[in-house]
Amino acid sequence: MKLVTFITPKGEQHIGALGADESTIVDFTATDPSQHFRDMLALIDGGDPALDAARKMRDSARSVVVPAAQQRLLAPVPEPRQMRDCLCFEKHLRQARASRMMRDDPNANVTPEDIKVADVWYKQPIYYKCNRFSVVGPEADVEWPSYSQVLDYEMEFCIFTGKGGKNIARDKARDHIFGYAIFNDVSARDAQAEEMTGMLGPAKGKDFDTGNVIGPWLVTADEVANPYDLTMTVRVNGQQRSSGNSGDMHHKFEDILAHVSKHETIRAGEFFGSGTVGGGCALEIGGFLEVGDVVELEVTGLGVLRNKIVAPKLN
Repeated sequence: MKLVTFITPKGEQHIGALGADESTIVDFTATDPSQHFRDMLALIDGGDPALDAARKMRDSARSVVVPAAQQRLLAPVPEPRQMRDCLCFEKHLRQARASRMMRDDPNANVTPEDIKVADVWYKQPIYYKCNRFSVVGPEADVEWPSYSQVLDYEMEFCIFTGKGGKNIARDKARDHIFGYAIFNDVSARDAQAEEMTGMLGPAKGKDFDTGNVIGPWLVTADEVANPYDLTMTVRVNGQQRSSGNSGDMHHKFEDILAHVSKHETIRAGEFFGSGTVGGGCALEIGGFLEVGDVVELEVTGLGVLRNKIVAPKLN
């Protein structure tokens, strides 16, 4: 199922699933008033029984169906219980560092192959914790933070956990994945570069309102046969910028869940990001964002996540 959270014309927040042609939404909240369908976290918390009930509603002729075009989509999980974003694509890491070194010293002759990657990166997934309250969804405006002059998109995809656990075995980790979505980790690159010289972070390079964009929907795990063979395409103002593949992840989501859950309990409804696919940001390939740009991130089977960059609001 392609699960959505949306605002109705009456201003009510509901959840549901897209119809077969994506022009309609089966409204779970309006069809069934039980607690499992009041929001997406409640559905996730309901486990397999709630998901089975949702599938029956999606296929039932008696369910409430509404036109998708008349609803405003939010992020499928507007406030994740926790957010961790990883750095799992070696090509991104090498290209980003080489590009930054070249900008700092135009006379430098540095290639991605020259970059020394720390041994720990290969040993374990590296991640930071995002601000879970700065999440927005498809078609939402991304507000340029006033303290930054260099704004960037980052093409990622993500998982949401369907059940919690501690010390999760890697070969059992996929059982904990509820579904997949697209993630745009919008980054204030100048703020990020400065703060990380302090040997901690990122912080304000990532944490600003509207900076975490998730959507357009949450695709349940049963509909993603192989999450490591997905084409990840970036377009800005309709022009393709890059195309990569999720199979290039060095650490897979199973590795991430096994690592993070070591002596740490994770819970249902948590978010884990893949990190940026190789070539999936302007830091690597050039072309930083400008006010008015429209960014589209497309991932096979997960839809298109589209957002406009707008000027900062100084209030």
